[in-house]
Amino acid sequence: MATISSTWRVFLLIILSLCPITLSATVVEDLKNLHPPPHFNSTILSNCLKNPSLRYCSSSPMMDFDEIFKFTIVASHLCNESKNPTCVETFPNVDLKNRPNIAPLYLSFDFFWKYCPLSIMSIDLSNNSMKGGFPTDVLYCTQIQSLDLSINAFSGDLPIQSFSPLTNLTFLNLSYNFFSEIKLSDSQFFKRFNSSSFLHSGALLDEKKFTLKAVILLVGFPILVILVVVCWVWLCFQRPDFLPRKLQRTRRFTPAILKAATAGFSNNNLVGMSDVVHIYKGILRDGTEVKIEMYWDDIPRDSYRRFVEECKVLSRLHHKNLVRVLGWCRSRKFRAIITEWTEEENVEMWLSRSGPSWNHRLKVLKGVVECMRYLQEEWPEVNYELKTNTILLSDYMEPLISRFKVGDQTSNRKKIYRFGVFLLEMIQNKKGQEEFDRSYGEFIKYITTLDPADLHKMIDHRMEVTETNFHQVKQVLSLGFMCIDQSNNERPSLATIFNIIARAYKVSLVLPSTNHRIFHGERFKGHMPVQIK
Repeated sequence: MATISSTWRVFLLIILSLCPITLSATVVEDLKNLHPPPHFNSTILSNCLKNPSLRYCSSSPMMDFDEIFKFTIVASHLCNESKNPTCVETFPNVDLKNRPNIAPLYLSFDFFWKYCPLSIMSIDLSNNSMKGGFPTDVLYCTQIQSLDLSINAFSGDLPIQSFSPLTNLTFLNLSYNFFSEIKLSDSQFFKRFNSSSFLHSGALLDEKKFTLKAVILLVGFPILVILVVVCWVWLCFQRPDFLPRKLQRTRRFTPAILKAATAGFSNNNLVGMSDVVHIYKGILRDGTEVKIEMYWDDIPRDSYRRFVEECKVLSRLHHKNLVRVLGWCRSRKFRAIITEWTEEENVEMWLSRSGPSWNHRLKVLKGVVECMRYLQEEWPEVNYELKTNTILLSDYMEPLISRFKVGDQTSNRKKIYRFGVFLLEMIQNKKGQEEFDRSYGEFIKYITTLDPADLHKMIDHRMEVTETNFHQVKQVLSLGFMCIDQSNNERPSLATIFNIIARAYKVSLVLPSTNHRIFHGERFKGHMPVQIK
């Protein structure tokens, strides 16, 4: 102990001899402004020869004299801050409790703790609200007997293994901190102290809390698993639209999805109904607007199976002139077909309302034929209905075939015949058909007996047939009659029909529209009568 005191006395005498204001200055200013006195290095080396146990003597790979000098400055200040009775003779205590302004500063001087004076027996840094991990630097003072870090905000894990060299430590207080919980009761470290050293430190395992957590884990976890499984099953079978898109079952809708899309089948979303079918407008979770046709009929299991197979086929159809079938649904009370939403204007309404021009009518005819070719080539098992009141119009004036089904295949001859009727409906004078109570057979019989000079009676004058497009009208009319001619076994193919209409449409887009009309009054003027073959 005499050696320790004499060594410490040498340090302090060196510092006190440097400048009379040393003890009145701040430690930060002294660290910045003071420099080692002459022969400082030799004094340190001499001390190490006399007492090799000094901590700075064992520093490797070589002594850092500047760091050792800073250590002596901090030691002199800390000795006085800790109110040791005589700093020249001994330095037993580091007492910075209730000193929140300077305690973190001295704790940050890692070089001081690295060369901690062997005379220090007690370190008290309590009640300073210091944060961060455990200050492991103070554990360099392995000779200490007392360590108090209570009433701070230290957190993280306790370095239990680092306490092993502190064999003289008899008092430890880590209370009122936020250390990570650890089961200290099984460690030799805890056995050296009692629970009062760890009150509200966060490190002491609370048996009551542990029991509660164990109960929650053993009981709550299985319940949580069951709830997760139940929720997953509910999502899969009731609301698969909440699942990631890759996990969703495409084309098959659930009653819960339809109910959500229609606000609980609200009357505000009911757009049409009959005894068997209710038609709703709905909005799916992704924002897609749909039309939902709900059939309130009870069909046998085999019929339902055919219904599903038919829906699977129809939902695979993709063409710009087909209303897209998105999927189907079945519950105990109804079955439903879900299609994309389209405004309810059909070709019949369009013709009667606006009297569209010739090239607009050709565009509709061209779209219908394109769709017919697609179905014939890709899906010959799909039948469809060609009527002006069942073919809808998109916002871009594209025709949309809206009624089709699988099975009950119709021959190509009948499909060509139906298209011919549709074509004549597109061109005809509406009043002419109304005289026959919408009977296509009677009307077609009537127009086939017309004298060529009386064709003005069937052509819609609102088309404003001009000299430039009269030939097209005549050609398309001839095509229509060829399609409905029952006596002719050689009807035009869809490819031929498409070529004729596509060519007429292309020409109608480039021909000037300023030529005078050749329709005037009740007769053609300025042109030879039309000859239909």
